[in-house]
Amino acid sequence: MRVDAHHHLWQYTPKEYGWIDDSMQVLRRDFLPGDLEAEIAGVGIDATVAVQARQTLEETRWLLALAGQSGAIKGVVGWAPIAEERFVGTLEGLTQNPLLKGLRHVVQAEAEGFLDTPEFNRGIAAMLPTGLVYDILIFARQLDEAARFVDRHPEQVFVLDHIAKPDILRGGFASWNGGIREIARRSNVVCKLSGMVTEADWKGWTASSLEPYFDAVLDAFGPSRLMFGSDWPVLTVAATYGQWAETVASWLAPLSEGERAQIEGETASRIYRLGTED
Repeated sequence: MRVDAHHHLWQYTPKEYGWIDDSMQVLRRDFLPGDLEAEIAGVGIDATVAVQARQTLEETRWLLALAGQSGAIKGVVGWAPIAEERFVGTLEGLTQNPLLKGLRHVVQAEAEGFLDTPEFNRGIAAMLPTGLVYDILIFARQLDEAARFVDRHPEQVFVLDHIAKPDILRGGFASWNGGIREIARRSNVVCKLSGMVTEADWKGWTASSLEPYFDAVLDAFGPSRLMFGSDWPVLTVAATYGQWAETVASWLAPLSEGERAQIEGETASRIYRLGTED
C-alpha cells in the first residue's frame, strides 16, 4: 500500500488561515477530499493521513468525519489541548474514533522552551496508553529542544514532520545536519520526507539541489523510519503533487524494492496503524 503520510484539508476563510499571505494566493480556496482523491489517483497513492492545519477541536472532529466518509483517508493527526487540564477528558472522547492516529501542535510558532514546559510534557505522558503518535512540527533551530523533549518520553512514538524544516533557501544544511542526526539516534523517532520544496526557492529548486537533505535523512533514519508525505496543498506554492512524487521517486530509484516499499508506505502503515480502524 502506497501512503501519503501528510496532507491537509480545509474550507478557506481569511480569518482562520491568516498565515496564507499574498505570496500563497494559490492556497486561498477550499481543499476537500474530492480534490485530494484526484491528485493521488494520478500518482498511484492508495491511502493518506490527514493532518491538522488549525489548532481547534472543531477541525479535528471535522477531519475525522471526512475520513469516515472517504475511501482514501485512513487516518487523522489532529489537534487537542495537550497542555491544558481538560486534555485527559478530551482525549478519552477523541480516542473513541479509531481513525484518530495521532496529535500535533504547531510548535514552530511557539516561543523557545515550549517543549520543556511541564504542562505540555504532562499531556504527552497521558497520550502513551492510547497508542497515539505525536507529530513534531518544528524548525531546524528547535532540534536540540526536540531531542530533550523526546528523551523525556522514551516509550512514546514520535514523527518528525518535514525533516525538521531546514532553511534550504539560505543554505542551512550544515546547521541542520548535526541536529537531524542527533535526534535520529532516538529509535522512537520517525521522519517524514515532506515539506522540503516550500523551504527552498519556490521557483528555482531542483531535485538535485534538495538531494543532499534526502541523503542525510536516509542515512540517519534508514528506510524503516522514513515515510513519504506530500504536504499537499501547501506544496502547490512551489510544485505540483506529481512533481514532488516524481522527485522522491528519483531519489528512491537506487534503493532496493523492499527499501522503497518502506518509505512509500510500509513505515507509515506501521507507525500510524493504518487499516486498524475496522
